[in-house]
Amino acid sequence: MDEMEEELKCPVCGSFFREPIILPCSHNICLACARNILVQTPDAESPQSSRASGSDYDYLDLDKMSLYSEADSGYGSYGGFVSAPTTPCQKSPNGVRVFPPSVPHPPQAQHHLLPHTGVLPPVPRNSCLTCPQCHRSLTLDDRGLRGFPKNRVLEGVVDRYQQSKAAALKCQLCEKSPREATVMCEQCDVFYCDPCRLRCHPLRGPLAKHRLVPPAQGRISRRASPRKISTCTEHELENLSMYCVQCKTPVCYQCLEDGKHSTHEVKALGAMWKLHKGQLSQALNVLSDRATEAKEFLVQLRNMVQHIQENGVEFEACLVAQCDALIEALNRRKAQLLSRVTKEHEHKLSVVRDQISHCTVKLRQTTGLMEYCLEVIKENDPSGFLQISDALIRRVHMTENQWGKGSLTPRMSSDFDLTLDSGPLLQTIHQLDFVQMKVPAAPILQLEECCTQTNSATLSWKQPPLSNIAVDGYILELDDGNGGQFREVYVGTEMICTVDGLHFNSAYKSRVKAYNSSGVGQYSKTLVMQTSEVAWFTFDPASAHPDIILSNDNLTVTCNSYDDRVVMGNTGFSRGVHYWEMTIDRYDNHPDPAFGIARADVMKDVMLGKDDKAWAMYVDNNRSWFMHNNSHTNRTDGGISKGATVGVLLDFTRGILLFLINDEQQGPVAFNTLEGMYYPAISLNRNVQVTLHSGLPIPDFYTPGESEAAGSVC
Repeated sequence: MDEMEEELKCPVCGSFFREPIILPCSHNICLACARNILVQTPDAESPQSSRASGSDYDYLDLDKMSLYSEADSGYGSYGGFVSAPTTPCQKSPNGVRVFPPSVPHPPQAQHHLLPHTGVLPPVPRNSCLTCPQCHRSLTLDDRGLRGFPKNRVLEGVVDRYQQSKAAALKCQLCEKSPREATVMCEQCDVFYCDPCRLRCHPLRGPLAKHRLVPPAQGRISRRASPRKISTCTEHELENLSMYCVQCKTPVCYQCLEDGKHSTHEVKALGAMWKLHKGQLSQALNVLSDRATEAKEFLVQLRNMVQHIQENGVEFEACLVAQCDALIEALNRRKAQLLSRVTKEHEHKLSVVRDQISHCTVKLRQTTGLMEYCLEVIKENDPSGFLQISDALIRRVHMTENQWGKGSLTPRMSSDFDLTLDSGPLLQTIHQLDFVQMKVPAAPILQLEECCTQTNSATLSWKQPPLSNIAVDGYILELDDGNGGQFREVYVGTEMICTVDGLHFNSAYKSRVKAYNSSGVGQYSKTLVMQTSEVAWFTFDPASAHPDIILSNDNLTVTCNSYDDRVVMGNTGFSRGVHYWEMTIDRYDNHPDPAFGIARADVMKDVMLGKDDKAWAMYVDNNRSWFMHNNSHTNRTDGGISKGATVGVLLDFTRGILLFLINDEQQGPVAFNTLEGMYYPAISLNRNVQVTLHSGLPIPDFYTPGESEAAGSVC
């Protein structure tokens, strides 16, 4: 019941309703609060308004009297009402804007009773009241606030709610924190604490005769008191016993006698009470279903919160693990690259050190030779000098040659010729992002958009709600219409597909699945679609020879050439039993029209049956022949004339084709062992006109399914 509490509070004072009245806009307000927000208007400028309790409440007129500007700035004034200056609006505890009274009321006015009298103070003339919830305005009549009916039902609900919520009865007149009540006045029906009783209910004057009882006894007496009988707002001595359906308000017999509702539909109050209770109960049942759905939805959302939290933790852990793996791989690669740098470093040092060692030895030898030669040059013995000078000169030249070109050039550069190519890796790191890691969810077939028409089926589907998984395309599958294997009939990005050329009188199972780069998702639910029981078709202008003339919605056909021309039906058959007829509308000069079936690529400029793509019966006014691949067989007496009917029966269960003229079988079974896709066909010239009748029942004499051989009679 806690959720109901806001429904039981006044939009002006924010407290529980006390003596609520019903405004014509169906909103409620405390009687005292209604008096507090009244604004007086001058006599000469009083707007025309309906009576407070009347049925002619015009919201359009009231809109013109709105207290608020179009910008809803929080300030408003009555247009032309000089007694109501622009007054800042306030917000009630419930959050609706209300206007304070233009003249402050004494504290007693808060309790809507004149001291010592218990009577409502008079309402100023031409007072205007604005609903604090919908901001509708109207001018009160001479009855003032008494013109509004009291909402005794709401008053009783508030009373029961307060009694159920309050263990200890509280004072009803305390402004802030209600103190515990000490007495209850049975006449005023109000609970008082001691300070409020002394202030608002002194034991003198007319109030001295009121009976004060303990709160508990007052609660019992209030519960036991009989239900108050509502009285008419216009005739206070009359009880409300009827209900005006047009005005939607209870009325009394005096109202009917006055003639105000003479032209209105009036019903008994009790009957309308039961009727409206039933309507409210039905509406509550629907609302209860919505509330139940909302509760289930909230449970679903709460479960989603838990799942999101769990999945978030799991996903974060997975992300951290993946990044850690990348970091570990980078560290391993770093160690490998550092090892290569170390090897290069050691190699350079080894080469340079070897060169230093070699150069040092050579320099020592060269320096020793130079010192020796200098000492030899110091000798003064010519003969002794000449004995060794040639050898020394050769040694000096040889040593000098050893220091030839390149010997004093470093064998190794001090620079490291290794450059780390980190650009692609940095780019990859910057491009590191989440990719689609799941296959798509199962699509949902939209049943309201799926349908069949003759031997075509249209299917429509959509992605599940809240699904954000990328889809690259869809795969639609149908079975063979006879419980066989599924086969793909469409692959693409569209979400609607029409499949033509299905078998008649067949139940096709269909399903669809989605796919993306991660794989193929689950199938949708299987939908069974029934094609038409009989084959309705017309002649197909696209398949007709240019000389063919079609009319009557492509059901009537003739030709503008003396040569035979072929036209086919717009529907092909490959299963089932089919029967159609053609009525001869015109027949002149003994032509030979041909009737039968054909493949899609039949020749169109010769008689039907001249090639191996057609199976036909051609007929004149005396006899008929069967013809296929220009072979004539089974001449049969009996021809056609104007008004005759030619029937064609194609039975795939037995693989046969037979013909009828005027409801009688013409000759034996014409052809057998028929398999594949065939189209109804006819060839004719300008001397013949026929009208097609398709989708006909099988003739009574024919029983499908029995074995039959060519040349026998059905």
